[in-house]
Amino acid sequence: MVTSYLHVISLSLTKIYLMNRMINITYPESLANSMKLSVHEFEKEIKLSSLVKLYELGKISSGIAAKVLGLSRLDFLDIVAQYKVSIIEFSDIDELNNDIMNA
Repeated sequence: MVTSYLHVISLSLTKIYLMNRMINITYPESLANSMKLSVHEFEKEIKLSSLVKLYELGKISSGIAAKVLGLSRLDFLDIVAQYKVSIIEFSDIDELNNDIMNA
């Protein structure tokens, strides 16, 4: 019989740099194992990918994400590129086309 242990990920998010909050996520150890990561590496990956996604959705700035991760803004943007997330917002394609035509 295989025993699956559950781990709890704690993510510390900083809001306005004054208050630290914690998020707990319960997951089976097999999830980390399936990614060939240690529990510690998996938890770091969850924290990082969550912040990259929040940045991609425009919910947080690159500066805030970098601060939470203890990185420089440029280091965070390098990581964003590794996730294949654009650092340029293309929310209005017509405006972008207009800018290109008028350049």
